[in-house]
Amino acid sequence: MTAQTLVTGATGFVGSAVARALHARGHSLRLMVREGSDRRNIADIPADLVEGDLSRPDTFARAVEGCRYVFHVAADYRLWVPDPAPMMTANVEGTRLLMLAAQAAGVERIVYCSSVAALGLIGDGSIADETTPVREHAVIGIYKRSKYRAEQDVLRLVRERGLPAVIVNPSTPVGPRDIKPTPTGQMILDCAAGRMPAYVDTGVNIVHVDDVAEGHVLALERGQIGEKYILGGENFLLRDLFAMVSEIAHVPPPRISLPQEVIWPVAVVSEWLSRSFGITPRVTREMLAMSRKKMFFSSDKAIHELGYAPRPAHTAVEDAITWFRDNGMLKA
Repeated sequence: MTAQTLVTGATGFVGSAVARALHARGHSLRLMVREGSDRRNIADIPADLVEGDLSRPDTFARAVEGCRYVFHVAADYRLWVPDPAPMMTANVEGTRLLMLAAQAAGVERIVYCSSVAALGLIGDGSIADETTPVREHAVIGIYKRSKYRAEQDVLRLVRERGLPAVIVNPSTPVGPRDIKPTPTGQMILDCAAGRMPAYVDTGVNIVHVDDVAEGHVLALERGQIGEKYILGGENFLLRDLFAMVSEIAHVPPPRISLPQEVIWPVAVVSEWLSRSFGITPRVTREMLAMSRKKMFFSSDKAIHELGYAPRPAHTAVEDAITWFRDNGMLKA
């Protein structure tokens, strides 16, 4: 029997793109999916499905058994949670135990999908890379802290136990099949629908989700064990990103830049409503704190060492808007 390649988080935005990239390379796929998950993103991908969950380590051994490669893409990705403990357990402890299960099963190579959230950030408009210093106390937000701790655990297992893992750090993926959508996808959707009257002065790195997926496969094929590779695209001020989204969607761009102190009370009320009524907040105090630093990154290491070649961010945004329209999430 041909050894399989496991992808965790395969029903998600990035995970399903990784599965497609691997299928295109001829990999025999096993996809780990949560019980009751929305599987539309993988409905057309030939693969064996195995139920598993980062909060259920007892499902890991069966998922990794007989696999040659493991792509660990699954994560609890939310920018705000009323209780941080389950997210921390899934993203940190779940990752550590999955790594150990994969190594125990004799997996030849692991690609761990971390995030630029786990990296150092300069924040003043200067561009950060894999070597930018980072300390946990400077990492803002529960999701970012969980990814930082998980990445540190993977690096520790590489050093201390010889874990055969390569780490990739995607920036902000955009593109088709964003079914939830992700927080960034929701932002683009709101802007394209003309529901974005104002914005905060910050910056992000935008990359096509399919380029992130290709970067994962290149990390398997060419990456060095224990190394990190940023999989990003183009750096944008939020104002310029929204101008591009608005031009593609043929709607007026948001023109009002709001200072932090104006939005802070709104964030407090949004969090209270979320805790009281279960409404997902569009803005939180942590989001505002994160926005104080421009999240600009360089993918030069992946470009030079992996052959990574991201397409223009305009294409990513255009593909996202087209997909949202085609799937009834945005009016034509």
